[in-house]
Amino acid sequence: MAQTTDDQHGRALRLFFALPCPPPIARQIAAWRQALAADGKLVAPANLHLTLAFLGSLDAHHLTPLGEIAASIQLPAFDLQLDRLACWSQGLLHLAPSQPPQPLLELVEQLQSRLRQHGYQQPGHAFRPHLTLARHSHLPAISPLANFAWTVERFALYASADGHYRELHSWPLENL
Repeated sequence: MAQTTDDQHGRALRLFFALPCPPPIARQIAAWRQALAADGKLVAPANLHLTLAFLGSLDAHHLTPLGEIAASIQLPAFDLQLDRLACWSQGLLHLAPSQPPQPLLELVEQLQSRLRQHGYQQPGHAFRPHLTLARHSHLPAISPLANFAWTVERFALYASADGHYRELHSWPLENL
């Protein structure tokens, strides 16, 4: 897709769909991370999220079709438990579920499939659910057990600018 500009700021919007981390859980994670003495560039508690689909730089006129795609997804709310601390070779310290819930995988599959159907390119690599804690980091030698959980009741479209994430819109998941 061609890179175009956002008419308000003179630049493209960097967009992604994600599960927002509820503020009380984000505060708990931030306090736990502080006890780890994690190094690297820490993600601000307000920016903690689990990415579902990264869209890259797009013009603001894509917001309407992206909203229509998201609104077409109807799935149940689900419980998410982040209970595994890991660090990938490129220094991405993160929390992940040891067992990704099936509804999360279905949400990602439906979202990415519909995005592809509408011409939005998706990366070819497998989805690895994770919540980034720090970049340019290392796995601490000793860490307390991780166990953070919440009921996921919505997903959102975000814009990223200068290291800050702004929620543009969210869509509910059904409470069955």
